[in-house]
Amino acid sequence: MSGTSAVPVVHGRVRTRIAPSPTGFLHLGTARTALFSWAFARHHGGEFVLRIEDTDVARSTQEAVGQILESMRWLGLDHDEGPIYQMQRLDRYREVTERMLGEGSAYRCYATPDELEAMREAQRARGEKTLYDGRWRPEPGKTLPPIPEGVAPVIRFHNPPDGVVSWDDLVKGPITISNREIDDLVIVRADGVPTYNFAVVVDDWDMRISHVFRGDEHVNNTPWQINMFHALGAPLPVFAHVPIILGDDGQKLSKRRGAVSVTAYEEEGFLPEAMLNYLARLGWSHGDEELFTREQMIAWFDGSHLAKHPAQWDGAKLAWVNAHYLKGLRDDSLLALAKAQLFRRGIVPADDAALLRASLVFRDRCNTGADLADWLAMLLADVSPSADDVARYVGNSVRPALATLAGKLETVEWAALAINGAVKETLAAHGLKMPQFAPAVRVLVCGRVQTPSLDAVLALFPRVTVLARLRAASPASL
Repeated sequence: MSGTSAVPVVHGRVRTRIAPSPTGFLHLGTARTALFSWAFARHHGGEFVLRIEDTDVARSTQEAVGQILESMRWLGLDHDEGPIYQMQRLDRYREVTERMLGEGSAYRCYATPDELEAMREAQRARGEKTLYDGRWRPEPGKTLPPIPEGVAPVIRFHNPPDGVVSWDDLVKGPITISNREIDDLVIVRADGVPTYNFAVVVDDWDMRISHVFRGDEHVNNTPWQINMFHALGAPLPVFAHVPIILGDDGQKLSKRRGAVSVTAYEEEGFLPEAMLNYLARLGWSHGDEELFTREQMIAWFDGSHLAKHPAQWDGAKLAWVNAHYLKGLRDDSLLALAKAQLFRRGIVPADDAALLRASLVFRDRCNTGADLADWLAMLLADVSPSADDVARYVGNSVRPALATLAGKLETVEWAALAINGAVKETLAAHGLKMPQFAPAVRVLVCGRVQTPSLDAVLALFPRVTVLARLRAASPASL
């Protein structure tokens, strides 16, 4: 994994932030950015701020806010300040806007949407880049058009007309963009609500953000933001634009394309420790380490070894990582996971001790909590063996042996060793081998052909359940 390897020099107090927009769920790319921001702050003993960028009033929802907060809670990315909502800071944005208007670093623009579209069409026809032409931009000796009646103005930033914007990106290295490539950005809409690029500058300034980790789709926004920081006399944060995450189709994961919400993974029984471990490796490395704890990541995440190239999402790799953490769960955590996953299926176990015993038997065959619930459900709810499996494995050659086993299991001690003895006696009585007989028992009792050791699995069921399922094969003969 190529990327920055030099450890960045940090001056002063480290303060990072994550600032999702509640126009949809918190997806994996934003979760990874939150993880990097959180880990960097924790590594340096700084603060991590949660900000909700809800100025897109038409598309923001309280449901999305709730999902974002739940995702952060589940991942364990605790914040030191927040959540801070931009729509509760409108007075502050107005204050800064008035200052910029008074200093000449912003101005009112009365161009209508139709006028701006006509301007862009003319630029496209001439083969030019579509940039605002500065028609309402004050200039020495320039006469502005008469202010039209009934037109609510937007407010634009007076971007420097010449020179360049440069910064040393923590991920991408030195970047320079000419001011002639960017135009006078709208910073306040006609309804008085600030735009993203303006609000984020004021927020990062007020909140003393020292380092900004965000997706590299924001690289194009950064020159405007840097120029606004300069216009306000505010200190610049260090920018780290992390590469995108690609889905299975090679396209960017996003809210609109292929991304799955963080809470969807929680619902599937993935573990937050596994998700953080996997997300960290999508764009960052520490030597050849694949598996590491949250504490290790904090100790190692100093801002170096961030990848410059897009990462590829790999669901199989995530499942492998999750299986590792599932195997290491403490008993109480394993029990809680099992109960939560069964509850999603409408199953409420009555015996915690029995459920834990079963979970310990099955978990080595599971990647997720949902997999575990698949196994546990056969103990607690009816099973429906497939007709093909019944036809293949439960033939006339084994039905008499099934009847014999059912009879023996009525009276033996209900433990794996005794059940194993009953199975061996049945095999001997009917001249069968285990590979001939065990699949039939598994299909009838468990609803599947493959399970852990037959005696250990049967011992997990109530005796009455095993007998009923064995005898369901052929009531007349069993």
